[in-house]
Amino acid sequence: MKVANAPCSWGVLEFDLEGQSAGYAQVLDEIAQSGYAGTELGDFGFMPTDPIVLRQELGRRNLSMLAAFVPIDLSNPAAHADSVEQALRMATLLSQVSDNPFIVLSDENGKNETRRKLAGRIEKVNQLTDQQWKTFTTQAEFIAAAVFDKTEVKTVFHHHCGGFVETPEEIERFLQGTDPLLLGLCLDTGHYTFGGGNASKALDKFADRIWHVHFKDCQPEIAQKSRTQGWDYFESVKNGVFCELGQGEVDFGALVALLKKQDYTGWIVVEQDVLPGMGSPLESAIRNRKYLQKLGL
Repeated sequence: MKVANAPCSWGVLEFDLEGQSAGYAQVLDEIAQSGYAGTELGDFGFMPTDPIVLRQELGRRNLSMLAAFVPIDLSNPAAHADSVEQALRMATLLSQVSDNPFIVLSDENGKNETRRKLAGRIEKVNQLTDQQWKTFTTQAEFIAAAVFDKTEVKTVFHHHCGGFVETPEEIERFLQGTDPLLLGLCLDTGHYTFGGGNASKALDKFADRIWHVHFKDCQPEIAQKSRTQGWDYFESVKNGVFCELGQGEVDFGALVALLKKQDYTGWIVVEQDVLPGMGSPLESAIRNRKYLQKLGL
């Protein structure tokens, strides 16, 4: 297993937020400097979109490009017209700079006000209807099939707090409703934990569908404070719900042991989601890398 980091650890997020995040050159420099072997793309346009230039930028730092996060309003038929084009644009670039990359498909998280406000404490509130579930899963499969047919890039689905697939039950329903040969799962340990689950149990239960893994921690006291004080998703992130690895409740030692037992040969991508301008990303990235080295990664 190789270990990567991603632009979201530097505050480069898919949301339209206040604050200034680092530029791509700084992010790539610091990912390499802190000891990681790869990265993900970030929003389209954050890194160079000319494949020759992007390959050069990655090569100068000896980094691999692994994946691209693609948020789509999957439950809304009116939003589907441009979704395949959006995913194909990402996949085409990935296919020109990388071997065996993934499209990391997700709901357009944060778009629905109720789900955004209830992130980390979803119960039977504002769930998708059966018809919306059908729309959601059908469109996800359609995008994955189109991407693979055109570029041979595979697609994994990323569950996410603040979106319509957040809880363990919702993730399981999504997997049951989609083709296991067409769509894998990107297990994000922090989102799974904040969404009410146990990441080790998820890794065991969904092992056959997990093609890509994000290592993210979740600080339990902050998560509980979010629930009691009614923070929305962005307030939770601002207050540090996704802390440095080893500072929260995710048992990374157990996860590493399970991944080795399952002969997982993919990438581990460290993500410590922060808002633009928040924290000290380089210092956190270094500490996160050292923590994983102690676990044998």
